[in-house]
Amino acid sequence: MLKRLSLILFCTLLSIVPAAHAVTVQDSNGPFTLDKTPQRVVVLELSFVDALAAVGVSPVGVADDNDPARILPEVRARIQPWKSVGTRAQPSLEVIAALKPDLIIADAARHGGILGQLKTIAPTLMLKSRNETYAENLQSAAIIGKVLGKDGEMQQRLAEHHQRMQAIAAGLPRNLKVVFGTSREQQFNLHSSDSYTGSVLAALGMNVPGPVNQVALASISLEQLLAIDPDWLIVAHYRQQSIVRNWQQDALWSVLKAAQHHQVAAVDSNVWARMRGLFAAEHIASDLVAILHHRPVAAAQ
Repeated sequence: MLKRLSLILFCTLLSIVPAAHAVTVQDSNGPFTLDKTPQRVVVLELSFVDALAAVGVSPVGVADDNDPARILPEVRARIQPWKSVGTRAQPSLEVIAALKPDLIIADAARHGGILGQLKTIAPTLMLKSRNETYAENLQSAAIIGKVLGKDGEMQQRLAEHHQRMQAIAAGLPRNLKVVFGTSREQQFNLHSSDSYTGSVLAALGMNVPGPVNQVALASISLEQLLAIDPDWLIVAHYRQQSIVRNWQQDALWSVLKAAQHHQVAAVDSNVWARMRGLFAAEHIASDLVAILHHRPVAAAQ
């Protein structure tokens, strides 16, 4: 009789106690609830890989643009090999489904149009990535930590990150006017203080230009760059043929303060433009220290 009562009590408790990892967070579409700790995670943006690596979780699939080198070496070193699910712009739904994920993390800016299809495969967490700021990226990392059942680990890693960034900022000159941009064949995009990289630089104490015509990543001309006239110009060349390299042959280039003082630096486009996250921000900060001390930056392209 006692054993029967104990069994009834145990079953009753199971029916009223919530799942061990039931968690609700706010994603880009509102409340998102997951009732178990995910074991097989597919991520569709590079910043989400950074967040997983921060708490030692390996994704089974990544939209890595079919190029594992898009993921920073320090991130790759902390996760196991993954299956590419194609490009961030057009991930393969068939490959994602074949991986049998129990969580997909997608970019609100890129993947809203396929959200319905993704949700038929697995619960899908929609977060801002492509057009996010540094502060928004840290918020997304915290949300991902909760959904992964790694809230404590993520909070500790975020605290360590803040300490590292503050220590680096304390050793840098303040209020230098710094322009960072990406350079393609016919276009230079200024990353303003409302962009991810621009807001990382601002957090490090740099004077970063605001949005141009309310656009966080605005295409600007050499004349517009001259009007800003930064102390330092930092460029990520997406291609060998690059408009900034063409500008350097223009007579106006010599008027630019950064050019006169030999304060133009090239940086890795994966680190400074494609990746976002804790490791990415720390890498940018480390590169900035080297740049401002006129030291070479590793893997600059």
